[in-house]
Amino acid sequence: MSHSRTVEIEGHIIDSGTMQRCFGAVMDLGGSFDVEQFDVGTHEEAESYCRMAVSADDPETLQAILHELHQNGATLENPTDVELVAAPADKVVPPDFYSTTNHPTEVLYDGEWIEVERIEMDCALIVEPEPEADTGEGSREGGPDGSPRAYTKVLNAVEEGDLVATDQSGIRVKPPERPRHGGGAFGFMQGGVSSERPSESTIREVAEELREVTEAGGNVMVVAGPAVIHSGAGDALAELVEAGYVDSLSAGNGFATHDLERSLYGTSLGMDVETLEHPRKGHKHHIWTISEIIRAGGIEAAVEDGIVTEGVMYQCVENDVDTVLAGSIRDDGPLPDTITDAVEAQDAIREQAHDADIVLMLATLLHSVAVGNCLPSTTKTVCVDINPATVTQLLDRGSAQAVGMVTDIGTFVPTLAEFVLEGEDADVAVGANDGRPHAGDDA
Repeated sequence: MSHSRTVEIEGHIIDSGTMQRCFGAVMDLGGSFDVEQFDVGTHEEAESYCRMAVSADDPETLQAILHELHQNGATLENPTDVELVAAPADKVVPPDFYSTTNHPTEVLYDGEWIEVERIEMDCALIVEPEPEADTGEGSREGGPDGSPRAYTKVLNAVEEGDLVATDQSGIRVKPPERPRHGGGAFGFMQGGVSSERPSESTIREVAEELREVTEAGGNVMVVAGPAVIHSGAGDALAELVEAGYVDSLSAGNGFATHDLERSLYGTSLGMDVETLEHPRKGHKHHIWTISEIIRAGGIEAAVEDGIVTEGVMYQCVENDVDTVLAGSIRDDGPLPDTITDAVEAQDAIREQAHDADIVLMLATLLHSVAVGNCLPSTTKTVCVDINPATVTQLLDRGSAQAVGMVTDIGTFVPTLAEFVLEGEDADVAVGANDGRPHAGDDA
């Protein structure tokens, strides 16, 4: 006996490869499909529509197929309201709870589609309905205006009584699409990984994007690894911070330690960044640095006391940049500013990620994947590393929106800073020649 459901897919489903992925998913999982209607968009901005019946020999296989189709933006024909089940205890979700993707998502509740707030992958989906008449204990709050709302929660934040979405009926996902007109490095936000991509033109596009986001009042987040300091790129990153092109920094104890070591001793992990020489006792510089910062009472105190006078962390303090240093089991010290509780660090990173409009991931595998897990697929992301495996792992974990560049971080960051600040200088030059009098002009 065959089991069947009808699904609908619409949008730029041909250009984005959505139809190919959906057909492949059905066949790979042992099902079959019958296309009942296929309307192809006939001009650049036109969207396409497909309705097809999907069949399988048993309900379990059919459900697995529908799950894969759902991840690619397909929805059931005539969907019903989302099924909600109360969490039985804190940090406990129903066995068949819906696990979110990082794509924009909506839920159907009381006949209305509601956008899911704070979307990120691998979370529970919580719905707060409209408040009912005062029934005493157990009534739900709903949105701030009394309307229903939906949002994500990581599993360890789920509270007893939270209404958790459990079925894919009544949930629809909207993966990023690729219109025919493209649009540069971020046109489709699925740049893949290549060491042969024309680096300079891509870096210039990233620089232009940074300037546009900053000028529009957006948020630029930087995720940085120690290699940024080891490679000598720290000075360029500090320039970007000083110029106002970095709003938040997510890093580890190692990045901050070696940046501060550079300020105190001129070395990074005991190596002179300028001469590449290893001074006598240089291997102790990082632990001496940690000791000095602890003695001062933290990084901000060390800056205020004149102990730290340059570098990325110095500029972050001076320019009030939101900084999260997440610790690991292998950290020396650590610095007093480092968050050693993994859940607390994750929550702090999540707050940064949700505010970001563009994220630069610079030479750090673990931090890049951690932040990528917290980002919606609509956030523009650039991941740069000399090791292609770093960029590949980020994409494989689900951050398909990332533009990956396989290049030396010591070249990328200074070049990026040059293009960003070059554009800023160009604006000043235009302003100086716009026909209006400026200070220093002849009368």
